Amino acid sequence: MIEAVIVDAVRTPVGRGKPDGALHGVNSVDLLAHSLRALVNRTGIDPAVIDDVIGGVVTQVGEQAFNITRRALLAAGYPESVPGVSVDRQCGSSQQSLHFAAQGVMSGAYDVVVAAGVESMGRVPMGANLAGSDDPFGEGFGARYPEGWVGQGISAELIAAKWDLPRTRLDEFALTSHARAAEATERGAFDTQLAPLAGLTRDEGIREGGDLGTLARLRPAYYDEAAERRFPQIDWKVTAANASPLSDGSAAVLVMSRSRAEELGLTPLARFHSFAVAADDPLYMLTAIIPATEKLLARAGLALADIDLFEVNEAFSPVVLAWADELGADLDRVNVNGGAIAIGHPLGASGARLATTLTHGLHEHGGRFGLQVMCEAGGLANAMVVERL
Repeated sequence: MIEAVIVDAVRTPVGRGKPDGALHGVNSVDLLAHSLRALVNRTGIDPAVIDDVIGGVVTQVGEQAFNITRRALLAAGYPESVPGVSVDRQCGSSQQSLHFAAQGVMSGAYDVVVAAGVESMGRVPMGANLAGSDDPFGEGFGARYPEGWVGQGISAELIAAKWDLPRTRLDEFALTSHARAAEATERGAFDTQLAPLAGLTRDEGIREGGDLGTLARLRPAYYDEAAERRFPQIDWKVTAANASPLSDGSAAVLVMSRSRAEELGLTPLARFHSFAVAADDPLYMLTAIIPATEKLLARAGLALADIDLFEVNEAFSPVVLAWADELGADLDRVNVNGGAIAIGHPLGASGARLATTLTHGLHEHGGRFGLQVMCEAGGLANAMVVERL
């Protein structure tokens, strides 16, 4: 089988997804174009050799609709001959783009492909693509799940209750995320992966100096009387501090066959080792990362102890903690440079952002194997293992 490799990976700093965020004035098309342009500038590759650009984006409405990936690659100056397609697997959209890109190379369908992602949650609000729909689920779904659908915040609360995760532990995990991200920023760990934009040179949401007392005073972010009646087991622990914030950002990863990289005189950073996708209870929604990791390790022929670094998306503290408790993972190897609670979670960009952080992190820390897993709305998860070269 053809070996698929990562030649380079780049991202914008992640901005706060609010009107006063540093990237709020950047159109989503230009936000993605910036990472696409940075990728070819850094590698010196002729974009005419790119077979396809696969971009992840979740809220495909407004400026993020109408196949934003194609418009962004043209805005980045790629030749008109380069195709582009946009993918939606919710929060795992750009990780799915990576899977598709690597699998396309391994099958021989591509020689050179870019996997990317973007989301401007400040300019295109989450859920805006549901506007005008009285019933986005239909009769069949309603018949199978008469309890209906819940928001991800309620799912996070259900996970915290099921795994008996105390509020203090959720907040401690959030503080650790910020502390690790702040320390990584200060020592320059992100310098090799960032393409500054609009005056933003570092991730905007990272905070230093927080304490448990301050976090303990925050009110639950998702409390709802109807949900309380429906789910009496919830004791309301999820706050704005132990959840990922609204964010703006993009990322792009250059994927090609190892032989093509050698022909072009490029040195790969890592190779794709294994992939898995999994699904779980759509009510709990964010727990599919557990069976996805188990499925991936079995497919890869690896044990949890073989993995040097993990990137587990921090949609909410209880998601990562439940995963770690269920699998017995060592949290000292998970999100070592901070995670989405601190850095941010620009939905469609997060899979490519995590892959960028993981790939560069393996080189920084000298690890061999890195595992990335992403929870996704609807009870889905993507997982992959990469090996440092």
